[in-house]
Amino acid sequence: MKYDIFQGLGVVLLVLGAQGAIRQLIDHDNAGLLSWLPGGFAASITVYVLAAATGAVVASWARGAAKAVSRRS
Repeated sequence: MKYDIFQGLGVVLLVLGAQGAIRQLIDHDNAGLLSWLPGGFAASITVYVLAAATGAVVASWARGAAKAVSRRS
């Protein structure tokens, strides 16, 4: 159950990061959720890409851990 929550949070982070990065690449002035962040385009695109990458890693790790636990049972 714990890994399902981590997997869900990872997917949400992946989706928000990817969606924000795509929006930012299409319209440089639309920072979306990170409009409050100082640093302009470079800072916000970096945070969006890092969020997407972190989400992918967390979701992948949680899926692997959940499979390992289910094999032991």
